[in-house]
Amino acid sequence: MRTEPMDLSAFYSLMSVTCFTLVGLWWTVIQRHPEWKTDPTRRRLSGGVYLSFLLPGLMSTFAQVDATNPFIWRSSFTAAAIVGLVNTARLLGADRSPTRGPFRRFRWVVAVLYAAIVVLALVPGVASVIGGTPLQSAAVALILLVVRAHGLAWEFMMEPDEVQR
Repeated sequence: MRTEPMDLSAFYSLMSVTCFTLVGLWWTVIQRHPEWKTDPTRRRLSGGVYLSFLLPGLMSTFAQVDATNPFIWRSSFTAAAIVGLVNTARLLGADRSPTRGPFRRFRWVVAVLYAAIVVLALVPGVASVIGGTPLQSAAVALILLVVRAHGLAWEFMMEPDEVQR
């Protein structure tokens, strides 16, 4: 039984709303942990989680602006992914917690996903290698980014209080 692929505008609309909702929920978590704001490392790491939800939300919003104009999504995805890539690279050395789990230990995967989005935006023809359009391939990368962000948020919140100080 063959099914039709999801309409990309519906996907990006759903992804945008989901990501911005997760941004709001993360703000609530931050408000409940004022100690994270006073520790520079914790502030940077919690900011990294924030960007992990915000940037896919922004990319998803820009993907909906004008589907007939690839410049809009390609330039916005490139800019957002570069911000994510630089931020993630800076966080790789900052997270030295002895209790960090696999999402935090393998944060470099986030950098790889952002790099893949940059490549898809700058060289959209590479999407044909996996049999999809550039926006379909970027959608898969965004899904994986949000899954990683969920894992990062979970591990960050579940760290024992004595480690956080």
